[in-house]
Amino acid sequence: MSLQITEIEPVPDLTIRVAYAAFPRGNPYLALRDTLGTLFTDHDFAALFSARGQPAYPPWRLALTTIMQFAEGLSDRQAADAVRARIDWKYALGLELTDAGFNFSLLSEFRSRLLAGNAELLVLETVLTHCRAHGLLKARGQQRTDSTHVLAAIRNLNRLECIGETMRAALNSLAAAAPDWLRSQLDPHWAERYQDRVQDYRLPKSKTERVRYAETIGADGFALLAAVASPTAPPVLRTLAAVNLLYRVWIQQFHALADQVRWRENAELPPATILIQSPYDPDAHFAIKRATKWTGYKVHLTETCDAEHPPLITHVETTTATITDNDVLTDIHRQLADRDKLPQHHLVDSGYMSAQALVHAATVYSIDLVGPVHADTNWQARQKQGYAAACFTIDWTTKLAICPQGHSSTYWREHQDHTGQDVIDVRWSWKVCKICPVLAQCSQKQQGSRTIKLHTETAYRALHAARQRQTTDAFRTQYTQRAGIEGTLGQCIRSNGLRSTRYIGLKKTHLQHLCTATARNVVRVIDHLTPGILRKPYKSSFSKILATGA
Repeated sequence: MSLQITEIEPVPDLTIRVAYAAFPRGNPYLALRDTLGTLFTDHDFAALFSARGQPAYPPWRLALTTIMQFAEGLSDRQAADAVRARIDWKYALGLELTDAGFNFSLLSEFRSRLLAGNAELLVLETVLTHCRAHGLLKARGQQRTDSTHVLAAIRNLNRLECIGETMRAALNSLAAAAPDWLRSQLDPHWAERYQDRVQDYRLPKSKTERVRYAETIGADGFALLAAVASPTAPPVLRTLAAVNLLYRVWIQQFHALADQVRWRENAELPPATILIQSPYDPDAHFAIKRATKWTGYKVHLTETCDAEHPPLITHVETTTATITDNDVLTDIHRQLADRDKLPQHHLVDSGYMSAQALVHAATVYSIDLVGPVHADTNWQARQKQGYAAACFTIDWTTKLAICPQGHSSTYWREHQDHTGQDVIDVRWSWKVCKICPVLAQCSQKQQGSRTIKLHTETAYRALHAARQRQTTDAFRTQYTQRAGIEGTLGQCIRSNGLRSTRYIGLKKTHLQHLCTATARNVVRVIDHLTPGILRKPYKSSFSKILATGA
């Protein structure tokens, strides 16, 4: 499609008269058009279209429709119907009352165009640019970040269901691509096993029978893969995503030994970071966080929290479910820096905090990372009865540690631990430790001297300073502002459907989260610029009595 860029016309007079007659007290979308205009122009999306082809529907209208769609949690069909039927939407889009709108499929095509052009951030960035122009986004202010789990748009499958559905998905894909070839390869029993959805209540119940049935499915899969790989098979079949996924799942789930197929034990499975849970969304992984178990993704929202400014979401990070909070903090800072959205103070919870994170944020981005760091977990620190690592004096110049009894260490080794972090192992001589009168307060070993593990000097000092700061009243006062991000997550979950994915795959899920964040920003800007337009939160009668003191 080609883009025919035209000037955006003002709202038609009849639409204005009818809209204000219908909403004499105002309306959020009327306020949006009156205060921020159209937010987007066709020029913003020109790079996503070719120079030739059928004229495209104005992308600025599709972008604005997408924002209103996600603000209200509507499907594509519902959003297209709203464009046709609702006066406030017609006003925001500058349409005549008689305008018939567009087919709902254009919204999906618009999102696909954003993904194909690597322009997922375009909608959010454009809105943030408007906010900065209106003085609503403070440079190098204060921001806060938190995450929540996201459920994939798939059915939860056990291992037996997963391999059955993977085989079934591959057969369906092959049937669509080469039906005649597949007919020549069919096993008479495949119809019974894979024609209908694989559900656990139809499967064998005993463990022995389930293992035997799984290995039968495994043999079917290997036979199908061998047929696809044969020289007589159409080459296009080897490029099908479902066939490649069948190969990956079979590697994870089975051992192929000569003519024997063995279903792997649970202990032999790959880690959850790569284990495929469903053939219908390979990017969705299983994760556990405290009492919460889910299959899907995680989303991290970062928003501003400056006084006199509305809280605006500046960054959205969508990851697989198995990625920890601490692992994404560096990426969040890097992307904020690339987009000139870095904060001066960044409020996070303990999941994001570490000695390395403190140092990296301060030295690379000049960010004051504010949050509670984990306490020393050694028994001496927990019981507060022995000599914890903080009781030792470290001489970084001579690379010596001095214990509370005045004895110097005899071993100092700098290396990387199993996580790749730079650490230092320090140890004292057993000849000194075994005659020490306070050995019981230092070590519980029957034999062997005291050892401590240290971070590098910069990280050690940063961690020590953070532990000291989090005991102060100033820290507690500042850190209370972090709680607002949990309210934002709650709003996005309840009002915008953040808890579940609409789409399949990590990239599309990330785009959904970006659209959700943009919609939430627009709602907040409207509320800030035109107070009273949005409906106030419900208060119970009892809450009203408490508020008035009656």
